[in-house]
Amino acid sequence: MGHDKKKQGESPVRKYYFFTEKMSVGYNRKPLIENIEIGLDKGEILTLIGPNGAGKSTVLKSIAGQLALIGGTVWLDGHSVRLMTGAELSKKMAVLLTQRLRSELMTCEDVVATGRYPYTGRFGILSKKDRIAVKEAMELVHVDDISSHDFNRVSDGQRQRVMLARAICQEPEIIVLDEPTSYLDIKHKLEFLSVLQKLQREKGLTVIMSLHELELAAKVSDRILCINGGYVDKFGRPEEIFRQGYIAKLFGISSGSFDDENADMELAAPCGEAKVFVIAGNGTGRNIYRGLQRQNIAFATGILFQNDLDYPVADALSVCCIAAESFEPVSDDLILKAKEKIDRCVSVICCRQTFGTFEAANRELYEYALQSGKLTILKTLKSEGTDRPWQK
Repeated sequence: MGHDKKKQGESPVRKYYFFTEKMSVGYNRKPLIENIEIGLDKGEILTLIGPNGAGKSTVLKSIAGQLALIGGTVWLDGHSVRLMTGAELSKKMAVLLTQRLRSELMTCEDVVATGRYPYTGRFGILSKKDRIAVKEAMELVHVDDISSHDFNRVSDGQRQRVMLARAICQEPEIIVLDEPTSYLDIKHKLEFLSVLQKLQREKGLTVIMSLHELELAAKVSDRILCINGGYVDKFGRPEEIFRQGYIAKLFGISSGSFDDENADMELAAPCGEAKVFVIAGNGTGRNIYRGLQRQNIAFATGILFQNDLDYPVADALSVCCIAAESFEPVSDDLILKAKEKIDRCVSVICCRQTFGTFEAANRELYEYALQSGKLTILKTLKSEGTDRPWQK
């Protein structure tokens, strides 16, 4: 690029706070993924998703400067990361990757305090301001109660939160994280991501991370980068990425299914002719559908509106889901189709005790099943193994 000396290392693209220009990454000068172009505004959260081994960690290590770029440039706040000194970069960027920190005889507080070293000078002596930053960071991620514990003797989840506190007290403008929620339970996954959102909103923190939990990626991300081993498949906002059928294609899903709209996955549906018909709706049928799937019992269900809470699971697991268009009357043809299915089933499970004004069709199916002598009414959903009416 033809930069003059005064502007050497200054980005020609000032539109974005973070920008990669034709970035190629790999090992031993052999490119794994080429021509990666990412543009992020300050304070955006980018999540990398893709199959295991696709190259997500390689991209993150290259952005963080832990791997030399094969080609291209990473621009941060208008300046080339490659031309920044270690001290300059450490005040801009914090990195939390998967490798273990060497921390013999260090307490959790000691580990967090290492995040202040870009500010402490060559002797690493913490000032009062530094100690306050360490304390506030530990309180923010709820690890202040283990501050005196040996870092190597706490749980994986606690260790991960301590490392986040270390990154936070570094006071970066951008943070790079590789699978940061992997060792956390659901409570701490939500707390972890909530902390990132809080810093994003209050301090304009830019976040670049990889996640395996697609449902979390869909909820927390401003932008998503999809990597499919050797190339970037898509880059866009969650609503552009999570479109019907795309995630299954990206991950090569052949057993089970993934509902892009709701970011939910289901195991493979039972095969064969339906033995059971389920009358459900308003979310009352999902546990029954999954219980039948676990027992490998093929079932049919209906009549469900396409916007019903039960519909995504029914569509994924049933051999026949009789569905009506949302906000439209149920046709006589659909009612007849449902009755024919009931005739061919051994039993009918009704998950409903009452039917609403717009559920006259399901009330009719209930009465039809009652007359046939096939009906089982579930007044309460008991624990698995004690309430399996399809086996009666």
